[in-house]
Amino acid sequence: MDNNRLMEQINTIFGAFMVFFYLGVGSYFLFFMKQTSFDRALLVIIGTTFIFYGVYRAFRTYRKIIELFFRSK
Repeated sequence: MDNNRLMEQINTIFGAFMVFFYLGVGSYFLFFMKQTSFDRALLVIIGTTFIFYGVYRAFRTYRKIIELFFRSK
């Protein structure tokens, strides 16, 4: 197996874990951070930004997984 392709596969798997991280942090800010000194509007802005970026990364990672793991070169 080509070393460059192997590194791309490892980076893609890491990207998939990061998708779950971004979605988790975003939902934490939106739904679970109730008693805090931060303004609620700020938490909503930060939480929705994390969720939208997580969804964007999910689509990018999905395309990369299909390209690297299921298409032959």
